[in-house]
Amino acid sequence: MALSDLNPVERNEEGIAAVLGILKQTLGERFQTGQAVRSQHAHTTTYIPTQAPDGVAFVESTAEVQEIVRACAAHRVPVIAFGVGSSLEGHTNAPGGGISIDTSRMNRILAVNPEDLDCTVEPGVTREDLNRHLRDTGLFFPIDPGANASLGGMAATRASGTNAVRYGTMRENVLSLTAVMADGEAVTTGKRAKKSSAGYDLTRLLIGSEGTLGVITALTLRLQGIPQAISGGVCPFPSLEAACKTVIATIQMGIPVARIELVNALQMRAMKNYSKLDYPEGPCLFVEFHGSDAGVAEQAETFGMIAEENGGGPFLWTSVAEERTKLWKARHDAYWSSLTLRPGAKGLSTDVCVPISRLAECVTETEADIAEMGLIAPIVGHAGDGNFHVLVLMDVDNPQEIALAEKFVARLNMRAIAMEGTCTGEHGIGQGKIGFLRHELGHGVDIMRTIKQALDPLNIMNPGKILPRVGH
Repeated sequence: MALSDLNPVERNEEGIAAVLGILKQTLGERFQTGQAVRSQHAHTTTYIPTQAPDGVAFVESTAEVQEIVRACAAHRVPVIAFGVGSSLEGHTNAPGGGISIDTSRMNRILAVNPEDLDCTVEPGVTREDLNRHLRDTGLFFPIDPGANASLGGMAATRASGTNAVRYGTMRENVLSLTAVMADGEAVTTGKRAKKSSAGYDLTRLLIGSEGTLGVITALTLRLQGIPQAISGGVCPFPSLEAACKTVIATIQMGIPVARIELVNALQMRAMKNYSKLDYPEGPCLFVEFHGSDAGVAEQAETFGMIAEENGGGPFLWTSVAEERTKLWKARHDAYWSSLTLRPGAKGLSTDVCVPISRLAECVTETEADIAEMGLIAPIVGHAGDGNFHVLVLMDVDNPQEIALAEKFVARLNMRAIAMEGTCTGEHGIGQGKIGFLRHELGHGVDIMRTIKQALDPLNIMNPGKILPRVGH
């Protein structure tokens, strides 16, 4: 998608001026309009230009969020929710200006219910904060997108990550949430019961809505017991196809793998150099199993046999926590290791997801595109879900390189959609993938637009995101 296709939002200068005055008076020092703070609250993690808000409100309660949204609704001013800014598709940009609502100070853990395996938190709590708090309870929250994202932001973008093959995504792990809607009213979408047939599923309507329907101010989350034993390791393969066949066989045999991550040869080279790993420089699977001591040993042995049948191995696994931590630290540092492949370049991180039966084909064709276009673009993937990421390294000041990267991403997105997949498995649409949503969902986009207009008739909630312009 070309930058010219970004969904424009008209600025309301008079309304913005009025709201700035109101919020300066009501929030005092917790409302900032300095250029540095405003730029930090726009999108800076990819090549999409930064579009800063006009002011940043550091909120501390649902009531304050309601007050801000009501003022913005009265003057038709955009509202953009902000967690820690780790999203990748321009979600926190303010194309029409407006007010960024920073939820980082709403960071209280409100309740932990060990017997029910759930907890309730404010949106500014990060996943690492929560898991540190839960450590003594024997429980943990399993969704791990890599970055130490805020839980409100993770729900808004329907995040997932390395553990999703076993524990699911945010969609499966949020029991209910509280959100301030476009009219300033707060709604709680459910109770703590593990299931309900009571009316429309408002929880899942708001999960993944990217702040376009409401601002999340509390979440009730499903928790898991910390496994008795964890084992994991790295298995090399002669080709990406062999690695993908191993993933398919592992899933089909019902082995309860917790993580199974695909790394291509270029990414492995970067990780070896950056994280000092002692593994072959070729396609690899990073694998982890959760369960009992006997269970994880049996699962690792079975996986090793499957890998061997596909020409892979040896599968070197360990249950020593320090060794496993080093492996997964290297996997989570894949972004930073990739930047060493082209010093001075920035990365355009993109993701798609396909049925796992098409994963080998999709990854292989994508590598062929990378070679044909002369790009430096390593690949990692949550292979158990058919989801993979490509980081295109480029000079963001070079229009020709931007155009080439956009051409590559467009081909990748359309290939995934043609394979009955999606243009984004976990990054979301934001601004960056608006141009592909109708290709994927057709008339579904019009249904989304109807919902958006019903719940946000003034179009103040994170405008310019997800929905294409009318006529696209």
